[in-house]
Amino acid sequence: MWVSAETIYQSLYVQARGGLKRELTAYLRTGRSVRKPRRREGERRGRIPGMVSISERPPEVEDQAVPGHWEGDLILGSVASASAVGTLVERTTGFVMLLHLPENHGALAVQEALVAKMATLPEQLRLSLTWDQGNEMANHAQIAEATGLEIYFCDPHSPWQRGSNENTNGLLRQYLPKGSDLSFYGPGMLDNIAAELNSRPRKRHSFQTPAEVLDQLLSEAATNHGVA
Repeated sequence: MWVSAETIYQSLYVQARGGLKRELTAYLRTGRSVRKPRRREGERRGRIPGMVSISERPPEVEDQAVPGHWEGDLILGSVASASAVGTLVERTTGFVMLLHLPENHGALAVQEALVAKMATLPEQLRLSLTWDQGNEMANHAQIAEATGLEIYFCDPHSPWQRGSNENTNGLLRQYLPKGSDLSFYGPGMLDNIAAELNSRPRKRHSFQTPAEVLDQLLSEAATNHGVA
């Protein structure tokens, strides 16, 4: 039997009538006694027509043996700015790319930004993309057709199914603070932030950087195919 994170949250907050008891609040990093919803009003998740569940994703995606499988999400800015930045993380290497969304983060804006960013990658790195059930991915069929990606959707309230992306978003908050206007960050600034993360040594890669690991994998693939 499994107990979901949502069940635990509800148990804690119901006992305290909607807010955490003072002795529990003292142990929270944020110090908030009242739980904030993860999404703003009007941005609730709903079933997207034609979506393919993560349960149908091939096993090779899970074992991270083959590069080219991505996880994606939005980092939201302040409520007043209604701004956002798209985040993409390659599962095998942890390589990061950021999507510039200057006007809005609706389905068309995300589609255009995703297609443009994926076009900068070689074909062997465009295998799959896993996202949550956000309305910003309503045009997933058009994205798949333009990029060649197989697109899968996580179960509701299951951020651990995009663990690489969730961890990376935590690192990105150092550069893209909560409550700020993310439209301030232009494409050049976002590329610089991604480059800094991609140049950060990682313990899981024996302290090589994501960029170095990705370059090695691409070199090995080229050698195996007889390309100099």
